[in-house]
Parts: sequence; C-alpha cells; structure tokens
Amino acid sequence: MWPEREPDYIKLADDELGVHYGLYLAEQLVSVLSLFINGTEAQFRKFATLELEQGLGYGSRLLQTVLKEAEQAGVQRIYCNARTYKAGFYKKFGMQATEEVFSKGGKDYVVMERFFGPDEAANGGA
Repeated sequence: MWPEREPDYIKLADDELGVHYGLYLAEQLVSVLSLFINGTEAQFRKFATLELEQGLGYGSRLLQTVLKEAEQAGVQRIYCNARTYKAGFYKKFGMQATEEVFSKGGKDYVVMERFFGPDEAANGGA
C-alpha cells in the first residue's frame, strides 16, 4: 500500500475497531483489507495487493467477500478513499465517485460509495 513508508505510517488509532481480512496464496499473504462498521455505515481501508499479484483477481475476490459481509451485517452505505486512478476498479463493484476529493502523501483520492438495500438501485449499485 505504502511500500516506501515505514509500517507505522499505515497504523490508525482505531485499528482495533476494524475487522482485518487477508487473502493468502499458499503461505503468502497477497491481499489485505480492513473493514470498519459504524451502525449502518462502513468504510473499508488499507486495501492493498502485492504488486506482483495485482491483476490476477485476488483483490477483487477479497473485496467481493467484504462487500457481501458488510451487506449481511446490515450496512446500508459503504465507502472508501480510492486513489483517483483506481476509480474504475471500484466502479466494477457498484461503487460511485462522490464529489469529495483530497490529497494525502502526494497521492490524489476520491471518496467512493455504494448503497445496499432499497437505495442501491437508485444510487447506481450493482
């Protein structure tokens, strides 16, 4: 996710409140994602796949699992801070870009969201 930074850079004060997922290929951790549910809203963060394993479907499989689990937990809206150049990836999962954009660590982000339940069809959900 941030290979040029120290591991402490990605630690968050509320990490213990999240559910942390990992996808292994044999004994190697290839993709990770953390889900933070707060009532009917959830945010996923720290989504990363090893560079050499990108494009092989591992991250997609992990994200599909987390989206399904969030919906089953009663989440109505899920969102993430997506690097702007990755917005197309998230659109494949029914997520839509909001107007909220920002920069962090020299990288540009857009907040993307997806709604579950009755609002899903009205908000472009899959």
